[in-house]
Amino acid sequence: MDTVEKTISPEVHEVKAYHEGERPRHNPALERNFSFWSCLGLAFAILNSWNAMAASMSVALPSGGSIAMVWGLPVSAVGTLLMAVSLAEAAHAFPTTGGQYDWTYCVAPARVRVGLSFVAGWTATTGWIALVAANAIMTSNFVMGIIYLLHPAFESAPYQIFLLYLAMTLLAYLLNTFAVRLLPWIDTSAMVWSMLGIVTVMITLLACASGTYQPAKAVFATWTNTTGWPDGMAFMLALLQSVLGFTAFDAVSHLSEEMPRPAINAPKAMVIAVLIGSVTGWLFLVILLLCLKDLDAATGAPTGPLIAIYRQVTGSDAGTTCLVMFNLLAMFFACQGACTVASRLLMTFGRDNGMAGLSRFLGAVHPRLLVPQWSVLFVSVVVVIFGLINLGSSVALNAIISSAIVFLQVSYFIPSQFFRFTSHPVCCMFLRGDAAFADAPRSWSLGRWRRPVNGLALVFLLATTVCFFFPPGVPVTGSSMSYVVVVFAIGMLLALGVWLTSARKVFHGPSEMEARLIEGRRM
Repeated sequence: MDTVEKTISPEVHEVKAYHEGERPRHNPALERNFSFWSCLGLAFAILNSWNAMAASMSVALPSGGSIAMVWGLPVSAVGTLLMAVSLAEAAHAFPTTGGQYDWTYCVAPARVRVGLSFVAGWTATTGWIALVAANAIMTSNFVMGIIYLLHPAFESAPYQIFLLYLAMTLLAYLLNTFAVRLLPWIDTSAMVWSMLGIVTVMITLLACASGTYQPAKAVFATWTNTTGWPDGMAFMLALLQSVLGFTAFDAVSHLSEEMPRPAINAPKAMVIAVLIGSVTGWLFLVILLLCLKDLDAATGAPTGPLIAIYRQVTGSDAGTTCLVMFNLLAMFFACQGACTVASRLLMTFGRDNGMAGLSRFLGAVHPRLLVPQWSVLFVSVVVVIFGLINLGSSVALNAIISSAIVFLQVSYFIPSQFFRFTSHPVCCMFLRGDAAFADAPRSWSLGRWRRPVNGLALVFLLATTVCFFFPPGVPVTGSSMSYVVVVFAIGMLLALGVWLTSARKVFHGPSEMEARLIEGRRM
């Protein structure tokens, strides 16, 4: 190995050091504060599978009922796991903060890789910012649900929900700006809190409902389709509930500059988080359906289905409030974690001139706070703007939240379609012909399984992404129409405008260390 190292330039040696987890010299400020466990905590806190599925029960209940929830989750889990395994291989080969757009630049054909890299970066960044908004509004809804529970005569106004939403966004901003060194501890605590919460909730529900459980047929074999769509289409729409609980598994890949051994820790955290989310999410849904009393009453309750089910089972406002606190705090942890990831991705995209005139500011890192303060502020401001939309139309805000998943899934698709055709990742993807690293050790490789795994993952990805554009039921009215396609179109038109006016002249793909890591150039 010493002989090999002497034959290569210092810059290429630095690429190897970066791949093995040492600090690259070009990065001036970010500290490696995140351990493997804090990265796993962040990944699991953002996936928040059991909580996300509980908060979105109303999506699946009319589109198949309990069958769609109980058996749709394993389908989504397998599809997401295939995608996570595929992109984990990319995170191992290219441990860079840019994630999807770095990977796309590496594996796409040379004539289109810069443009596709920009699209992947734009969709990933937009998706993550929208995901912050989604978590903030779901956290606010839990707070409002508790208020409805304790004060049944209360009637909320849109501005009150917005103020709660604003408080969640502001707290996430403050933590990500002034408490950056506490974030690893917070993220580890988030995983512990979430695991403690799901165990406590499941045991409490089983104990309180003892002797009055729903029959197995009602949980595992009852089909209810009130959408107006054919049964097959209704089941596909129901998958959106579980897909929401698995979206954003790429989170830790965007913290590669802040963790030790990112080539090892990032892919491990990605896959393990999906596995834990699959098991805990399925167990939670089964127990929830097993213990509930009146599904129809829960579906239409002003508190939301989850709080209504807790109240039915426990028979106590105080007991329900205690259980909901696990969900509420876990959802806020997801909001805070999503803000962390969105700001890091935006910082990297800005550093590579992907954000037009704002790139210089968004790519900067505060020398004392050691945080990309302008990126955190930009994310928070955009999230607040999304919240203002809710004052005029809750339908529009829901479309923005749903579009978070679409944007992220598109960003997963772009690099994955090229991984499918790559037969030798070390030579063709990783270092592009640099013989010194052709035999670099790789502990994460799909080998001959790459094509079937990526092929199946892409089928699942395309099917679920297309379904997000469909309305939840027919006939379609102005209030029931899905406006996700409108939000997605606006987002892509903005991307086109930025590309034509500035990015095509200044964005050249991942820069500095990322480019050297991807191309293995001797500089």
